[in-house]
Formats: sequence, C-alpha cells, structure tokens
Amino acid sequence: MSEAAARLYLITPLLNDTSFAPRLTEACAGGHVAAVLLRLALADERTLINQVKTLAPVVQDHGTALIVAVEGEADLATIAARGGADGLHIVGQPERARDLRERVKTERAIGAGGIRSKDDAMTLGEAGVDYLLFGEPRADGSLPTLDIVIERAAWWAEIFETPCVVYAPSLDAIPALAATNAEFIALGDAVWTHAGGPAKGVEAALAILDKQEALR
Repeated sequence: MSEAAARLYLITPLLNDTSFAPRLTEACAGGHVAAVLLRLALADERTLINQVKTLAPVVQDHGTALIVAVEGEADLATIAARGGADGLHIVGQPERARDLRERVKTERAIGAGGIRSKDDAMTLGEAGVDYLLFGEPRADGSLPTLDIVIERAAWWAEIFETPCVVYAPSLDAIPALAATNAEFIALGDAVWTHAGGPAKGVEAALAILDKQEALR
C-alpha cells in the first residue's frame, strides 16, 4: 500500500497533429506532472514518429514523462523509440503487452488501460506492464461509475505492487480517488477545459492532492 501522495498523470484528447503543443506547455508549467499520455490518431508510421519527436520535448523539458498511445494498430515500440517517448500505452491485449515487453525490455515503460474486470487487471499485470489505468473514458466517451473505479483501484493498490492510475472525470472526484492509495491520478478534460486554462487546472489538482496528503 502506497504511503506517498498520488502524482498527476494527464491524458490528452485524440490528436491529429502537433498543434496541441502550447496546451501541453501551459499544463506542465502549472506544477509537476509525472506523465502525459499522448493520444495520437492513426497515421502512417513516419508521421506518428515525427509527431512524437515534436511533442515529447514539450513535456520532457518540464521533467515529465511522455507516454504514447495510437488509436488503432501501430508499431508502438518503434514509434516510441524513434520518437523519443519514455513509454507506450495499450488498451487491453495481454498478448500484445507481452510482445512489447520482450521488445522494449526495460528501456521504456508500458501501461495498459481498457480494464473491464478484476480478471482483466490481473492478466495484464501478469503480462509485465508497468502500470494499469482504471476508469478512463471508453471509446464511445462513456465512463464507468465512480464507485466501481474507486472499489477496483483500492483493491488493486492494497494487494498488488504494480502501480495504478485512476481517472478523475472532474477535480471534485480527486479526493475519493486519492484515498484509494493509487499512485497516480489521471486528468483529461478537467485540465484541458478548465476555466482558467490548463496551468490553473493543474494547480487546482495539485492543491487538492496536497490537502489530501495533509489529512493522512
């Protein structure tokens, strides 16, 4: 069970180009973000590599890890390596996780989401991923109920050593999710559409986490 405060993990919208760079810069300037999951729309491999090459330094210059995911089938190991990403992220697919683990060894982190059951979580954990993501939006934009995400994250954090990330659909959800002892709190629209801008969204999230830590 983790005793450290949860850290922030940001998830970008699905991107088709590199025009999101200023938003990434602004968010990372708002306070320490542990990692950014860069979600890219499917394109040819060269385009994807160039997008990662452009966007990775934007977050890495702030001491933030860049994790890349591609919507659809793509050679993530090659894209991450040639683009300079710190890790890669897949949805489900334990066999793919095993293959990627064999290919990237310990050079890059592998994360997995799309978890629909405890069995899914354990199977992916056994496949050698470095973290699991619970509760992120589904492909159709819907979300699992917060109660289910809280229960599943608390179960995982108590029993297993592999870190977990829990998705907060709003800033208001952070306290309950942080109480699960998950290592990371993921935010998407709560930061990108924050009324004060992404930096203010990150500042607000970190302030909530600091307050939660003070109450432990």
